[in-house]
Amino acid sequence: MAVGFQCDGNWMYSGSEDGTVKIWDLRAPGCQREYESRGAVNTVVLHPNQTELISGDQNGNIRVWDLTANSCSCELVPEVDTAVRSLTVMWDGSLVVAANNHGTCYVWRLLRGNQTMTNFEPLHKLQAHNTYILKCLLSPEFCEPHRYLATASADSTVKIWNVDGFTLEKTLIGHHRWVWDCVFSVDGAYLITASSDTTARLWSMSEGADIKVYQGHHKATVCCALHDGAEASPS
Repeated sequence: MAVGFQCDGNWMYSGSEDGTVKIWDLRAPGCQREYESRGAVNTVVLHPNQTELISGDQNGNIRVWDLTANSCSCELVPEVDTAVRSLTVMWDGSLVVAANNHGTCYVWRLLRGNQTMTNFEPLHKLQAHNTYILKCLLSPEFCEPHRYLATASADSTVKIWNVDGFTLEKTLIGHHRWVWDCVFSVDGAYLITASSDTTARLWSMSEGADIKVYQGHHKATVCCALHDGAEASPS
């Protein structure tokens, strides 16, 4: 259900419906570590400090896995028995957002100057949609000074929220079915989305409109990734 890489690419992590979070060293065979969530894992993110994983599961639990101590250092349950569908961490580690099956986003401030994730300070509760949020995503570093939260939903829309006050900036309308995934360009100027309507779309954040539709799949498109590196294009 979730996969990601450590910043240097030395190891990767995964979260599964089997209730585990696993760490895989790409230089060695097999799984090196396994953490039991006791519920089907829907989402896993790596804190920018590269030493903690945060997981969300079908039972509504959010857990922080301290890779240095090799243990669970924190556990939160924003809504009992309401699946945590997606987690996102601000690039500087200052905020964590969790989105659930009720269309609610819970926002915590991570206390500055503290290297551990154990101090979650409740900041905001946002009723973003009236049905499932399938993906939430905070904008990247080079989007500064603007900070946005994107929420992709089963209501076929993606909403863009200003993190300063969590006011609604834009609603991206164009997909016809569930929107499963989204990813910002490195400068936050564009957003790519993937939907059950079989398409992926490229959106201009300034215009709030889609500028390209990617068609060709015959069933739901549930995941998207964007290669947005700084390499010079070949002449």
